[in-house]
Parts: sequence; structure tokens; C-alpha cells
Amino acid sequence: MKFTISIEIARPRERVIQLLSDPEHRPKWLRGLVLHETVHGEDGQVGTESRVVFQSGRQSMECTETITRREPTNLHDITSDQVIHFGREIVATGMWSAAHEHLTESGPETTHWVSENEYRFTGLLRVVAPFMRGAFIKQTRQHMQDFKAYAEDGQDVRDAAE
Repeated sequence: MKFTISIEIARPRERVIQLLSDPEHRPKWLRGLVLHETVHGEDGQVGTESRVVFQSGRQSMECTETITRREPTNLHDITSDQVIHFGREIVATGMWSAAHEHLTESGPETTHWVSENEYRFTGLLRVVAPFMRGAFIKQTRQHMQDFKAYAEDGQDVRDAAE
């Protein structure tokens, strides 16, 4: 299963990159995040593996995230015409996914975020996943909209859950 979602964020690209890459901000916009701990490597760097746990209602999901791309590696002093690339793979029971994020400056105060996603399944999930395509797209869109609300207005998803 593959899909692409994009969103405009009314913040300079440098600020968007800072918020996306700083682990302190993740719980504020990544709905359901319980734990994101580095197991091997340095957070955000290519090759880094992390243990990630999400909670949704009574359902919990644990996975391993591996950073596969970060270009340029130095995110300081980037030019306005450079495209920033982040890539990650996530492995959980019965599922593998890859996300390729592209951040471009669409104006001095605006960032265009494109997220290309691919999912592969095994076992029972392979049978039911095609019927859940809409749910995967909806969840990805929700994460991106939550990030936008946090970046633009400081809205913390944890406040909405209370």
C-alpha cells in the first residue's frame, strides 16, 4: 500500500525542521506517543534505531524505527532552494513501513511538507490491510495536521486528550 499526503505549514522551514527533529517536541504533536527511546545511535541521524510505543484507547503498538535518510546531514545554513529529506522505516509485528518526508520552502514564512508512505504486511494483516487503507491515510493526515497546529499555534495534542 502506497500513498502521499502534503500540507502547507505557515512557519519558516528552519523552524519546521527544528520542531520535527527535536525529540522534546514529539509528544506535543505526535498523537498517542507513549515512548520514543533511542536504542542505538544518535537521535535523528541515519542508522539510528529507536523503540517507539503508541497508545490508542486500549490498543498499544510497539515498533522499531530506523532513520534511513537525512539530507543534508547538516541542517544549518541551508539555502531556500534546497529540499530537505528525512526517511525512516518502521517495523512492528506483521507490518513494515517506510516514510519519505520532503520539506521545501514555499515562501519565506511557509513550508511545504510532502510525506510519501509505503506499507507492507504479513500474516493476518496482509488480508485485512487493504480494507484499512483509509485508516492509514487518515492517521498520517492527522499526525501532519497535529504538527501543523502545534507549529503554527502551539496546540499540544495532549491537552485535547484531557
